[in-house]
Amino acid sequence: MTANFFNVIEVDPAKQKELIELLNEATETVIRHRPGFVSVTLFASVDGSKVINLAQWASPDDAKATMGDPAAQEFAKRTAALGKPSPGVYKIVSEFKGEPA
Repeated sequence: MTANFFNVIEVDPAKQKELIELLNEATETVIRHRPGFVSVTLFASVDGSKVINLAQWASPDDAKATMGDPAAQEFAKRTAALGKPSPGVYKIVSEFKGEPA
């Protein structure tokens, strides 16, 4: 069963770009090299006040193991210094798709 790690981070709009750069660095240097890594997608709110980090994992255990990794924890601390994170691991319970164009 795949797992989705969502982290909605509230941030001062003046620091949104810096936060995105930090999350990119974390993904390139640590996250993408962890067992079970599938993908990371970052979303930036248009008003600059939030960033959503969506990391997809092969299993919930892979996501949880990464959260316990010391290098990942260091990036989590740096993220918390820039904004207010609200992380969690989620499973898909419903999905709707449109018709192909």
